[in-house]
Amino acid sequence: MSDYFSKTRIEYAKGSLDESSVERSPFDHFRVWFDEAVEKESNEPNACALATVGSDLQPAVRYVLLKSFDTRGLVFFSNYNSFKGKQIAENGRAALVFYWPNMERQVRAEGRVELLSAEETDSYFYTRPRDSQFGSAVSLQSQVAASREVIEKAMHDLRAQVGDGVVPRPSHWGGYRVIPHRFEFWQGRENRLHDRIQYMLVDNGAWKIERLWP
Repeated sequence: MSDYFSKTRIEYAKGSLDESSVERSPFDHFRVWFDEAVEKESNEPNACALATVGSDLQPAVRYVLLKSFDTRGLVFFSNYNSFKGKQIAENGRAALVFYWPNMERQVRAEGRVELLSAEETDSYFYTRPRDSQFGSAVSLQSQVAASREVIEKAMHDLRAQVGDGVVPRPSHWGGYRVIPHRFEFWQGRENRLHDRIQYMLVDNGAWKIERLWP
């Protein structure tokens, strides 16, 4: 058995987090941290793990790319017929985790999920590179494919069919917005006594800010 686990240990010492100095809104604090991540993380700071669970109660997790956020929630895009799409349709709740190792930070967000409007989805779809538009239009996401050649042929056939025209945005592809009722901001600290600040949405629409034990 590898001795990696017993010999490798990183001491976190790049920052601290205090409930008295965080922004009053978790969206404002997320924006501050996200802007710093864009500056300091070299590889897709908008990547986040998305956890969903369907009616069978078996959780599933995968990485997606955050494409926008505001006080309404956190937005990503996918195929509605994908595995994640089916679980969201069955359950309607999800969790996101961002990890920014260069800053020794994590952010968690949990809440319900809503579909973006067709207009919002179209607005994003047609900013994508043309080949990415074709990829989304042709993909039978999460279904079994007989071979790589079958996938590439489907892409080739759609390109030939569309030619120089507008790539049709499929009705089964679009945006999701996670509307959090809970955020957690995690800052690594020495001796594993990490700083954890939780925001919980309360009945009057305000956010309750609390420190959690590490």
